[in-house]
Amino acid sequence: MTERYESLSSMGRRKARRAWGVALLLSFAALPTASARPQQAAGSASQDASELDRQFQSAAARFDAGDYAAAEQEVRPLLERAPDNSQVNELAGLIYAAQGKDREASPYLEKAVRLDPKSGAAHTNLAADLARLGDNARAEAEFRKALELEPKSFEANHDLAEFYVRLGKFQAAIPYFKQARAIDPSSLENRYDLALAELRAGQFDEARREIQALVQQKDSAELHSLLADLEERAGNYLASAHEYELAAHMDPSEDNIFTWGCELLLHATYEPASQVFAAGLERYPRSVPMALGMGVALYGHGSYDKAVEVFLKATDLDPHDVRPYQFLAKVYDVSPSQADAVTERMRRFVQIAPGSAQANYDYAMSLWKASRDSSQSASPGQVQPLLERAVALDPKFAQAYLELGILAAEQRQYPKAVERYRQAVQFDPNLVEAHYRLGQALGRLGETQAASQELKIYERLHEKQMLDTEEKRNEIRQFVLTLQAPSNSPAPGVASK
Repeated sequence: MTERYESLSSMGRRKARRAWGVALLLSFAALPTASARPQQAAGSASQDASELDRQFQSAAARFDAGDYAAAEQEVRPLLERAPDNSQVNELAGLIYAAQGKDREASPYLEKAVRLDPKSGAAHTNLAADLARLGDNARAEAEFRKALELEPKSFEANHDLAEFYVRLGKFQAAIPYFKQARAIDPSSLENRYDLALAELRAGQFDEARREIQALVQQKDSAELHSLLADLEERAGNYLASAHEYELAAHMDPSEDNIFTWGCELLLHATYEPASQVFAAGLERYPRSVPMALGMGVALYGHGSYDKAVEVFLKATDLDPHDVRPYQFLAKVYDVSPSQADAVTERMRRFVQIAPGSAQANYDYAMSLWKASRDSSQSASPGQVQPLLERAVALDPKFAQAYLELGILAAEQRQYPKAVERYRQAVQFDPNLVEAHYRLGQALGRLGETQAASQELKIYERLHEKQMLDTEEKRNEIRQFVLTLQAPSNSPAPGVASK
């Protein structure tokens, strides 16, 4: 499953959300200003009030149009002339918040609440500002105060529920989404958010009923994707794949096709997955995720040489995306074809990510493998510095220590080899080959008892490995997690050997 619902619904989202965007909450009624100035003649006071109201309406209109700098310029004189007017302070706070100046916004929003403590909107705006500043305890109190003032308000119930969702308190959010639904059953957005909260809270049956009811009202790819995520979490994998397929057919976006293909990969249906990704590449020929999905499907199917070709092409689609290099390194380990092309890409990987332990390791291994499997030659003087840099960048890189041990053993430096092998098993006690080679090196040094112990560990781990029928499927699952990682940083957990 690919988690694409980090926040709330994008379906039918209200324009300028009150609590989380910066929304226009002012009624734009005539601005009461007389109490904020010295007593004047009636005609003069009326004229002055009219002028202040005009200025207020102009500043509010600028704010509503998104011209926040101009709105700020216009609200400043109003703050000087009517410093104790709740609407002016509220507008000033919203203007600052709209520009990301939440700390500057707080004093004005707090003053607006003090001046008009019975305004639910004022409490909501202050709550939103406090939440953005990370003061969740005070934010919750303000959201609750807004609801206390307006218990039958759809907005007050929905805003408190949304606040709890942002905190990951899905169970707490559900009653308020339900109350908002009772107030306004026609809000598809609120009902979507309710279904999402129920899904996150593990209430699968309730979420399923809500989504299916929404589908009856307004069928959409987004709803089928959400239903697919639900079925995935509930363990209904066939139903999940079916819903992802429906979503992709209804809206053949890159994301929907990719998600459908990943679902098929997760459940080891590699041939159908390759067909989905092939269709995706026809529609989106420069999509790196689609190419990676295709390569993983080929790898899962056992077509290793073809997978190498696909990953080679993927590195050229976006040379700065690190994921294709990592997949290429993994597949090259089992299919050492096209050695020259792979080594060239790994050299580029190091140039792009010189501070990446994985990049240095992968380049070292491509050089070493190429020297064994092609006409190229690579000396320890080329490979060792790259591996040494890898462990310097990541002191717990067990696989790199193993390869350094192998290099030392090939040069008959057995004490050094033992040291490196021990570092490898220290950081990865389940690294089978490291135990085997450590046993061999200890034997060469005459430490027969220690060697025997390591070989027994090797035999136990090796036997367990041979019995692990899930090994390849787990590897594919890890591949899918890597596919979903951000493209601008090395994805976790992908080792090339």
